[in-house]
Amino acid sequence: MAPNKTKKNKNKKGRYGVAEIKTLGNDLLSSASNINNLPLLLNFVTPSSPPHHLLESLLSLHSFFLPLLPTLPSFSSRAADAKGSEHHSHFIYNAWLRSKFDELVKSLLEVLVSPRQQQEEQEAVKEVVLDTLMEFVKVANGGRFHSAIYHRFLHSIVYSESSVEFLVDLLTAKYFKYIDVRYFTLISLKKLATTLEGKDQSEDKSENADVADASQLSSSTERVIHNIYYTISRVPPFENSDNTSDLEMWSRSENEHKQPCGDVNADDKQVKPEKHDNSVLFAAKIAKKMKLKFTQAWLSFLRLPLPLDVYKEVLVNLHQVVIPHLSNPVMLCDFLTRSYDIGGVVSVMALSSLFILMTQYGLEYPNFYEKLYVLLVPSIFMAKHRARFFQLLDSCLKSPLLPAYLAASFAKKMSRLLLSIPPSGALVITALIHNILRRHPSINCLVHREDQVDEGKCDKATDEATAANSDDAKVSASQKLGIDHFNYGEPNPKKSNAMRSSLWEVDTILQHYCPPVSRFALSLENDLTVRAKTSEVNVGDFSSGSYATIIGAEMSRRVKQVPLAFYKSTPSTLFSDADFAGWTFDFKDTSEIMHGSDENADKDDQNSGKRQRVV
Repeated sequence: MAPNKTKKNKNKKGRYGVAEIKTLGNDLLSSASNINNLPLLLNFVTPSSPPHHLLESLLSLHSFFLPLLPTLPSFSSRAADAKGSEHHSHFIYNAWLRSKFDELVKSLLEVLVSPRQQQEEQEAVKEVVLDTLMEFVKVANGGRFHSAIYHRFLHSIVYSESSVEFLVDLLTAKYFKYIDVRYFTLISLKKLATTLEGKDQSEDKSENADVADASQLSSSTERVIHNIYYTISRVPPFENSDNTSDLEMWSRSENEHKQPCGDVNADDKQVKPEKHDNSVLFAAKIAKKMKLKFTQAWLSFLRLPLPLDVYKEVLVNLHQVVIPHLSNPVMLCDFLTRSYDIGGVVSVMALSSLFILMTQYGLEYPNFYEKLYVLLVPSIFMAKHRARFFQLLDSCLKSPLLPAYLAASFAKKMSRLLLSIPPSGALVITALIHNILRRHPSINCLVHREDQVDEGKCDKATDEATAANSDDAKVSASQKLGIDHFNYGEPNPKKSNAMRSSLWEVDTILQHYCPPVSRFALSLENDLTVRAKTSEVNVGDFSSGSYATIIGAEMSRRVKQVPLAFYKSTPSTLFSDADFAGWTFDFKDTSEIMHGSDENADKDDQNSGKRQRVV
């Protein structure tokens, strides 16, 4: 029966043009006797309908339903009201209108998430459909925000198989400025994320995995997570200000300045909007709960098994977009510590947010410096977010309360990296070592150490390191010169023996092939313990360096003496006497050399003639 019904609908739709559809709409609006035109107009609100037919039919349906919505019965009240209704026929009529309105909403959602062939027509149709749907959200619940329709709308966006970027951007530009729209958006996204999380757990997926491989996630689940993130990342957080425009509400009535928009418990029963208490949410009440709803929505989203690209983008923006607006940012500690323990690029991106929680919100993370020490590898100098990492590394090592062995371990490992990193990395490492030596005078013995002479000068500073080290620290220092006791491969800075070593690698870059590196390394020859005569180096000036920045700086630098392409005086020898000690290179006239060679040749000819005669 369904295919035959579809064919009949297509045949009916084929008989109507834009003028006929307009006539049907005008007749429906003019008299209730033409109510049978309503199903006909609904047939044109489909993704397959031509845009002009769809828009003309939608215009008539919007004008017809908008004044009737406050009087239509709700979902659960139909059966209860039907039994005790004195006007049974009137109720049946209104219930039928309600069912047709539900069909219209379903058709509008299908149009919104369906791809159309022509981009311009698609955007124009979707904008009109979105405006119509939001008008229904505004008035369909007796003047209050219809959270059920809006939840169905967001559900369609999240589970859409086509691109939703244009739709979400349009929603952001036109409706996210209203505080009640943002409020119910966060509530719906929290429910959608929680439902998706429950599905993942029922499929025996790992609950502790914050990031999942592409093989672990189905394409549909990955698409849903992408859509949730794209939507939630565009919901602007509520800013506490005296500006009344921030409290503007979409569901406010035109006759009243303050119109209720929903139930206080709408977040718990938003799919059943009929169960409203007498207490309602005004703009001020919503403002008080916005931070809580913002926190709940983001925490529910971060519990999902995020794809790697979404996971990295979240970590990059978390410390700026999310953390300042949470009700209790410390609730992110589990997510961030797990991210920091992953290692590699993920740990680098999680460092910013974790550092904010530690410095501003009192989070205690005992293994923070051990994990930070492990991140110092040559590949970090090629990472995309290396500039932020080096600035945070400098901030983490700024505290004067750091133990000497820890500061020495970082300084020594960074100096070892000088031997294997590009010139741009050597500049930032030199700046970091400069700041460490200036902040921690107790490790300045590493700048120059003579094994037995200077060993006693650092005894006081090495007591802490000796107590922290294991049995290796009890072994006496080797009597052989040139032995470096530092263990580069040791992941624990307490056991690296950095205090028994020296920063001999810094001396090698004084002869670095790149002039900016060798020039900058000269700053380490100053006595950095005299704080009045020295100053810290701004690591940010070098953290984003590359070969291009170094070459650009050299090209723009003024030089006192320009290298010339010709000799100021004609050279007399190929090499100077200073190049080869003990050797002399005398210049002889070419004619004398040739004359001497001719005489030698004549003598050889004569001697050969005599030998022939003897034979």
